[in-house]
Amino acid sequence: MAKAFFRLQKFLRRTQFLLFFLTAAYLMAGSLLLLQRSRLVIQQGSRGTSTNQALPVSDVMVGVGIGVDMRTMQNPRPSARLLVGMDVLPESALEQRHSPQWLMSRNSELRQLRRRWFHRFVEEQPAKMKGSKVMERVAESKGTYMGCFSDDSRERTLKGAVFYDLRKMTVSHCQEACAERAYAYAGLEYGAECYCGNRLPSTACKPEECNSECRGEKGSMCGGVNRLSVYRVEELRAAAKPRRNVIYRGCFRAPENLTDTFPASLIQPNLTVEMCSEFCSKKEFPLAVIRGVECYCGYPTRHFTLHEGAEGPRCLQRHDGSGAGAAAASTHCLVYQTPVQDTRCTDRKFLTTKSKVFVALSSFPGAGNTWARHLIEHATGYYTGSYYFDGTLYNKGFKGEKDHWRSRRTICVKTHESGKTDIEMFDSAILLIRNPYKSLMAEFNRKYAGHLGYATDRNWKSKEWPDFVNSYASWWASHVLDWLKYGKRLLVIHYEDLKQSLIPTLKEMVAFLNMTVTEDRLLCVENNRDGNFKRSGTKQKGFEPFTPEMKDLINSYILTVDEALRKRNFTGLPREYVPR
Repeated sequence: MAKAFFRLQKFLRRTQFLLFFLTAAYLMAGSLLLLQRSRLVIQQGSRGTSTNQALPVSDVMVGVGIGVDMRTMQNPRPSARLLVGMDVLPESALEQRHSPQWLMSRNSELRQLRRRWFHRFVEEQPAKMKGSKVMERVAESKGTYMGCFSDDSRERTLKGAVFYDLRKMTVSHCQEACAERAYAYAGLEYGAECYCGNRLPSTACKPEECNSECRGEKGSMCGGVNRLSVYRVEELRAAAKPRRNVIYRGCFRAPENLTDTFPASLIQPNLTVEMCSEFCSKKEFPLAVIRGVECYCGYPTRHFTLHEGAEGPRCLQRHDGSGAGAAAASTHCLVYQTPVQDTRCTDRKFLTTKSKVFVALSSFPGAGNTWARHLIEHATGYYTGSYYFDGTLYNKGFKGEKDHWRSRRTICVKTHESGKTDIEMFDSAILLIRNPYKSLMAEFNRKYAGHLGYATDRNWKSKEWPDFVNSYASWWASHVLDWLKYGKRLLVIHYEDLKQSLIPTLKEMVAFLNMTVTEDRLLCVENNRDGNFKRSGTKQKGFEPFTPEMKDLINSYILTVDEALRKRNFTGLPREYVPR
């Protein structure tokens, strides 16, 4: 017995010593690893952080070739990892990555942190290396490189058109976009922004100050922080005549004083549509107005709204560009849309102070939420947020897409959610409703072909389409019913009303958001009504996608929703919804 006890005691002593040794080795290894990581972080801090390190999750994954399921990015309840960018953080910050305080504060600081890191990167890179890289890439460009210029967001020189592509912007892409719209110059900024115009910026800068790499082309420089890399794009079309998309807007009664209404004018014998459009495009105006031999350039204004057309014998309908676009009577004029973008309402920003009222822009998927966001942003001048994080929308200029949805820095927040808990988080909501037949088809197209594409006939004829209708049709009804039941303060907007009477309906939405906008800004929105996410035309199918059983199901939901709206003293659904 004593011998066995002695052996046990000896074994425990050895085990105790072994545990002590392993613990000491573990602590030493951990200390060395911590010192090594600390040194690495310090080195990265001194060198600055590249723009790729500040990319959001979806961009980083795509950039390294990892497959990302976009349905995960659209998940109504994204994980904390999807709610934040994958920036390089110290070890102490990583420990608090999922804390509520970090989520609330981090997202509001992302933009500022990235800008500071970028500034540090700019200041400490060797100027000579940057300058040589800029000039090397310039030599490979198609257009003539005019130099690096300073850019003031309040007084832009290149303000004819604005394009964003935060993932695939290249020098050629910007030049082509500006050339197709008849602009002489293309300027790139921040690596992802493209500006067009016909006047060269006045303040030149050092070549090395345009050091922001193009997001879609490694090694090419696309401007910098408040710096424009400017190209002359006329040479791109030396062999072929530039395409000029001139759209006939109609015949309208001329204002009493044309010279006071329109900032620029031209009198030309044998005036043609092409002459007038070319003149107004160079002056950077979106409208070309012709009366006899007189050409006027300007914008839609409250004195000239383009809302009351006057076709008939008063106007000569010669608007094909082959001859004079004269009006039969001096009281009327012909109006054309030039390739120039109306930029009076394109500047947007985040709210300077947190909004006191948390407003939702709620809709069923496929009901036009993205289009409504485009209209609201351009009307108010403030970004809209989103409960989800759609990289495609962010890349096309919806910068509020990656801002945390509860930051209250946006004018309203997109959501497709329903249910008591999700609805009661908001103080008020704009409830956007669309014909369920159109909504279901739009969402099915988006699911299989993205925001701008169309599902194939094979998709429509597959078994997935009936399953989709059976599940999504009930969601369309329950979404509206839940918001009617739990919403605290609602403004119900029908997509069809917004489409047919844009300005009156948009005024109602802007007033609900407690904003005041000018009539001219609303007319600018109307002039840019389509945005970047309108499907081109309607793809006609050679068959009816909805079976009689589907129609019976959808019509029953329509009647239920219509009755619920009327019980809440809202306008019922438009008559075009039923019968189908």
